[in-house]
Amino acid sequence: MTTFDTTVIQKRATSLAFYQRQLFTTPPLTSPDKVDLAGKTAIITGSNTGLGFECAQQLLDLGLSKLILAVRNETKGEEARGKLLSGRNADNHSIQVWKLDLLCYGSIVSFVERTKGLERLDFFVNNAAFTRLSFAINEKTGHEGIIQVNYFSLALLTILILPVLRDKNSAQQPGRLVNVSSDTASWATFRERDSVPLLPAFDREENFHPQDRYATSKLLAQLFLAQLARRVPPSIAVINTPNPGLCQTSLTRDFKGSLQGILFGIFRLIFARTAAIGARSITDAVVNHGSESHGQYLEDGTVQPMAPFVYTDKGEEVAELLWEETMTELSFANVSEILEDLSN
Repeated sequence: MTTFDTTVIQKRATSLAFYQRQLFTTPPLTSPDKVDLAGKTAIITGSNTGLGFECAQQLLDLGLSKLILAVRNETKGEEARGKLLSGRNADNHSIQVWKLDLLCYGSIVSFVERTKGLERLDFFVNNAAFTRLSFAINEKTGHEGIIQVNYFSLALLTILILPVLRDKNSAQQPGRLVNVSSDTASWATFRERDSVPLLPAFDREENFHPQDRYATSKLLAQLFLAQLARRVPPSIAVINTPNPGLCQTSLTRDFKGSLQGILFGIFRLIFARTAAIGARSITDAVVNHGSESHGQYLEDGTVQPMAPFVYTDKGEEVAELLWEETMTELSFANVSEILEDLSN
């Protein structure tokens, strides 16, 4: 992991730095004159709308030959497919819609099995995310829904897709695995940090605070990625985590009609980027960075520090516990064996 000065880590995480980025910094747009994705294949989760859809647009604009929209709702996926193909030469772009339900481990396993039949897979973007105001246990796994989608399922999909990326690429030109992050990871209160075991604490309703839960799920994803990058070399796949910033998307649709929704709507109206602008950071992470970005957080086209907690002694302690418990949770998919094979 890149070493950052403590002052830089803390400064980047401040509210003032966030407001400055949102209002005065525009992520660079990758030019087709510099990047040509002809012949390449990408998969983007949560790609029927918002950041995922806009990232899909941008990759197609760069000449991407094959795009797979990984979505929970196939009807909405087909609608997105139609929009993406509009005005494009269908002979140059193949767009498919594949079902992926991140609330179901079985769906994730089946999805990855399907990817093994692809001729190639150059880029995989874990973009899908979820938040809500109310506590609810996902019946399929027994875990709280936000943590299920934004952490458990992200971790499983990330580990399972790595051997596919390895097998479809070479050590000299590895594929890219991009897990979309968020500013909110830096602001997580993370009340559960002292819980042992850690992960069961998220399934107790008394610990649920909606705004902090989303932020904490993104922090867990950063802690996980930092641990993963230590175990999986960039020759297998370059793994990074870009921050698109606060954007105008439907992520907070569950907030509609609530006081939180009204207040957040006003805040977003003032400070949010469009989804197209925010998606530039994701596209940049996919196509513009090599091994120097492995295990790193990218922001507005450059490597930046993750949440301050990641770099603390307590963060390291929690990350190791999180890793152990995650391996146990996902043991049904032989994740430890997969990772051991990848590290050899």
